[in-house]
Parts: sequence; C-alpha cells; structure tokens
Amino acid sequence: MAKTAPTRSALPADRLEVTVVVPTFNERANVARLVSKVETVLAGKHWQIIFVDDNSPDGTAAEVKAIAAEDPRVQCLHRMGRRGLAGAVIEGILASAAPFVAVMDGDLQHDERLLPQMLRALQADEADLVVGSRYIGGEDADASALGATREAGSRFANWLGQKVLQVQLSDPMSGFFMIRRDKVDTVAPKLTTDGFKILFDIVACQTAPLRTLELPYTFRAREAGDSKLDNGVVVQYLGLLTAKLTRDAISPRFLMFALVGASGVVVHLAMLKVLLGLSMVFALAQGLAAVGAMTSNYLINNAVTYRDRRKHGFSLITGYLKFCLLCSVPLAANVAVGTVVYERGAAWAAAGVAGAIVAAAWNYVTTSKAVW
Repeated sequence: MAKTAPTRSALPADRLEVTVVVPTFNERANVARLVSKVETVLAGKHWQIIFVDDNSPDGTAAEVKAIAAEDPRVQCLHRMGRRGLAGAVIEGILASAAPFVAVMDGDLQHDERLLPQMLRALQADEADLVVGSRYIGGEDADASALGATREAGSRFANWLGQKVLQVQLSDPMSGFFMIRRDKVDTVAPKLTTDGFKILFDIVACQTAPLRTLELPYTFRAREAGDSKLDNGVVVQYLGLLTAKLTRDAISPRFLMFALVGASGVVVHLAMLKVLLGLSMVFALAQGLAAVGAMTSNYLINNAVTYRDRRKHGFSLITGYLKFCLLCSVPLAANVAVGTVVYERGAAWAAAGVAGAIVAAAWNYVTTSKAVW
C-alpha cells in the first residue's frame, strides 16, 4: 500500500522568504523543539530551516533527517571531515535560495520570537543586517545566562570588535542575526571557516558599510546538550581580529600556530636550562629540549589551533607520530645550528632560540597539511 504523502509541500525556491541556518554539533535533544518554535513564530511565512551538522556522534543529523522526511521545509547538510561553526554557517547560507537568511544556534538560547521582526525590517528595506543584541534594551537584556565571568569577557570582546570594525554595533559577536543573502554571497570567498565569530567576519569583509539594526533579547540558559565554547575560542577570536587589522595578510590559523610556537620556545629554554644544569652535553640537551617543545606544540595546536579538526584517542597518537616524523627533519638542523652558535661562545639561550627558529617555518607548512 502506498504511503500517504506529507500534508506539507515544498515551496518553490522563488517563493521562499527566509532561510534559518542552524549549525549543530550534539544538539539532538533540541532539534524538534527548535523546529516547532520556528514554525510557530513564522506561521504564514514561506520559510525553511537548514541544519548544518558536523557529523554529531549523538545522532543530530539522523534526528533532522527524520523530521525532514515529514516536513520538506526542514533540510540537513551533514558534513563529514569538517568542523567549525563559521564554516557550517557559510555552507548553510550558500545553500539557501531565499533572499534573507537568519543564523541562530541550535541550543534554544536565542529568542526565536525576534525572527518575524527581523524579517519585516529587511523586507521593508530598513536595513541590510538585523542583529539580536544581548547588550541593549536595559537591565533585563543584560541579565543573560552567560554568568559573570563570561559576561565580562563577552563585553570586552565586543569592545575590541567595535574598535576593529568601526561600526555602531553593540554586539558584533552575536551569533543571532538575519541578513540579505546577497551580502554574504559577495564576500563568501573572503570569509574564514575557522572559529565562532562569523558575524564579525561578514561585517568586516564588506566593501561598503551595511545598514544595521539591532533588536534586544535575553540570552536564555541552555536546557540540553553541552556548551561548545572554551578558552580556545578566545585565541581564535584574537587571531581573527589580527587578520582583519592586517587586511587578511596574516591568517588567524597561522597567528595561532605562531603563538603556540612561541610557547614552545619557552618550554624549550626551560628544559634546556634544567638539562644543562644537570651537566648534560649541549647537543643532547638541545635535542631533548626540542622534543619536549615539539610535544607541547603538538598538544596545544591540537587543542587550539586545529580545534575544528581536533584529534582524539588513537588518532591523537598517530597524529603525534606524524608530527614527530615531520619535525625530525628541522630537528636535526635545530640541534646543529644551536650547537654551532653555542660553541662559538654565544649564551645558551641565544643558541637555543637560534636552533628553534630554524625549525618553525618548516613545521607550520608541513604539519598543517599532513597532520591536521
């Protein structure tokens, strides 16, 4: 017996008014509730919602596809081998055929009731970009679920962002906004797929200032799932700021790799001092210190620089072995250069740094391609 066709039918692309893009990772418990909330607030509108899932182990993509089988307004982009909120948002927006695109998180912390107001403002040509702001509208808007420490950090990040962008946005770090799709299409090749601050990047890449409007909302407490934010986001954000200040001459990932490399120099020199204090010959001490710094660099890069491609379990071990193999080539030069400098009477610290600098460029170029 043939199955009864779903009561809802897909809308022609030219009738779509708005697409809601939701990047997800381990948000299975929130999917159905979010679809229901969007359906309620956008009743009477021609909308679709695209979940862009980074192969969540909790089955988020399967949950979205089960709903999509009954409601063609729901779609799933199931990404394999790619991670990161910014990249997911970009892919979701580029997959839309609607003139307006909203971006919101899948954790129910953004207030979906703003969506109709955002859409009306764009359709009335009052703005190119409408941002849900946590920092306007009085005390109630300020009383978010971030907590005191994250609230202070978020405000400082916004202040930095405002200085770089030179635009009047109280919340340039917001993950909740609606924009004309063509404004993203034109700058898509310039956008970084790393990190979380996609709104900041979209605004920064525009050749002409966007007409912006901000609407207040209260950031809700998460009800299910786990937060994806950690200290690595701070480093990524600083990298993005630097990239925009240098007009993308310095990539955020390269900057993070360089910062990690600088921390590796500290590890290297600390170990070298200890080993020389134990009367170890310089060549052996330099080699062991280099291995220690290499191990430190690998672990921090895996956690921060390549957090969107982070390795776990057995792959963490195999990745480390590849990292060591690739770094063994400049390691020999590291020891040789350092030894020559040391034997010519230079201070042990200068000799250690000289060797470390020789290895740095090689390590970034090779490991970024072969390990992560």
